[in-house]
Amino acid sequence: MALTGLFGGTFNPIHCGHLKAAEEVLRYFPLDRILFIPSYIPPHKSQKEVVAVEHRLRMVEIACQNQPKFLVSDVEARNPAPSYSIVTLRKLKEIYPEDRFFFIVGSDAFLEIETWKDYTELLKECSFIVVSRPGFGLRSVRGVIEKIRQENLAGIEKFSLLSPDELSVNGVYLLEINSPDISSSEIRKRLQSGLPITGLVPEGVEEYINKYNLYR
Repeated sequence: MALTGLFGGTFNPIHCGHLKAAEEVLRYFPLDRILFIPSYIPPHKSQKEVVAVEHRLRMVEIACQNQPKFLVSDVEARNPAPSYSIVTLRKLKEIYPEDRFFFIVGSDAFLEIETWKDYTELLKECSFIVVSRPGFGLRSVRGVIEKIRQENLAGIEKFSLLSPDELSVNGVYLLEINSPDISSSEIRKRLQSGLPITGLVPEGVEEYINKYNLYR
């Protein structure tokens, strides 16, 4: 049985903040791997502002190539439909029937969990690792957890390495991290203005963006 983290997103483009968050999760959770899952059509975004999924998928592959526990899944990228977490989870359960899954989400995203498709079923079928985001601490997340509490659902804060036996099937784990204040929208704006993005994205991703003249 593998413990698999699921890190979904538009990744438009992937940046160093995404990678830092995933690295911090591996510091505290005994996951065997983290699947980065670029979405095809994000449900809450305009398609016009998102570059082609082939570009986003390739940039994620480049960003993950030097970390053996970071893998890339095209389960959403190859599916021409809105990307819903519950649908993705059930597809991955068919592909990896022995795995236990942990959705990795930012605290800002988890605050909107009640707007997600079939979110109550999602909370029953997997665990969540909620990482803090600049400007979005974990205090509000605790309030959401209390509001949607179900049987066996609890918010747990741990800042030492957890063992697999300590991880519940459908827990919500809160992880405070010191992540850089970087956003994909900021990177796109800098590119549109002709400003450098060195240090905001991995070097290979910057080279790819320049090669294909993306976001300009």
